[in-house]
Amino acid sequence: MANHINHLSLQFPTHRPRRSRLHEWSRKLVQETDLSPRNFIYPVFVQEGTNKKDVVASMPGVFRVSLDLLLGIAKECVEQGVPVLALFPVIEPDLKSLDGAEAYNPNGLVPRVVRALKEHYPDLGIMTDVALDPYTSHGQDGVIDENGYVLNEITSEILVKQALVQAAAGVDIVAPSDMMDGRIGKIRNALEAHGFIHTQIMAYSAKYASAFYGPFRDAVGSAKNLGKSNKKTYQMSFTNTDEALREVALDISEGADMVMVKPGMPYLDIVSRVKSEFSYPTFVYQVSGEYAMLKAAAANGWLDHDQVMIESLMAFRRAGADGILTYFALDAAKLINQSK
Repeated sequence: MANHINHLSLQFPTHRPRRSRLHEWSRKLVQETDLSPRNFIYPVFVQEGTNKKDVVASMPGVFRVSLDLLLGIAKECVEQGVPVLALFPVIEPDLKSLDGAEAYNPNGLVPRVVRALKEHYPDLGIMTDVALDPYTSHGQDGVIDENGYVLNEITSEILVKQALVQAAAGVDIVAPSDMMDGRIGKIRNALEAHGFIHTQIMAYSAKYASAFYGPFRDAVGSAKNLGKSNKKTYQMSFTNTDEALREVALDISEGADMVMVKPGMPYLDIVSRVKSEFSYPTFVYQVSGEYAMLKAAAANGWLDHDQVMIESLMAFRRAGADGILTYFALDAAKLINQSK
């Protein structure tokens, strides 16, 4: 068994921690955590049309783009070493419905985009969102009853159909973000039964009912549909930590290849506990509100943009995250690559 240092026995001046901080080379020598483009997943918003690039006002530097422009972004990811692109669709209002049936249209926006991306960049990992909120007329992540309650089993059946359509299009990772109970097992069983044995599942396992999602909902157009409703009957309360471990344990047992904590910065304790408890591939989502805050502060000259960007991403790695979904992915990758 390893002998651990008794920190209380360390004495000055025998031990001077500043010795290793004097030079750049020595700081690098004892660096405990690294950050690389390979740690990033880049979330992008895709819409119908050609040569369309619409600003997301609440997310400076983020756009809703059409497929032709998305191909250029995919090329940048390959060049900068960002291994995965995560797709989030902006669905036309007339395609939205109470049950979100457009989610499993094999000729819908997401399957067409997946096929095109895999044709042009077969070695770039593609991840797709498995959830109904972009497709429902009410903005919830599933089918609702007369009281507005999201129905678990009916919703899960639709999510299975959605995941199968995405897998058939060639996606590498399906990422259920809906927080329905038992949906990971149902999706895993369906993928196996249909021969999609290599399709990975990244489960949004500990997804909290957070106020930090606002700009994202603006981007995909679900904020207006959701109105004054909330998602507290299926997303987790921000007061809870033990519950997160139970959720993660369930998703791993049901066949998730990777688990995720969302949001990121306010939930570093959850990331740390999940990684420590399960030693399982653990991811974190630096969500739209976190991104928007840093962007706004930097735009006002209150913070150094590049430094806080890297510091925030390093915090996720330090907490134990293997990978980070972040809107900073390309900017951070370029900065890291330039410093080599």
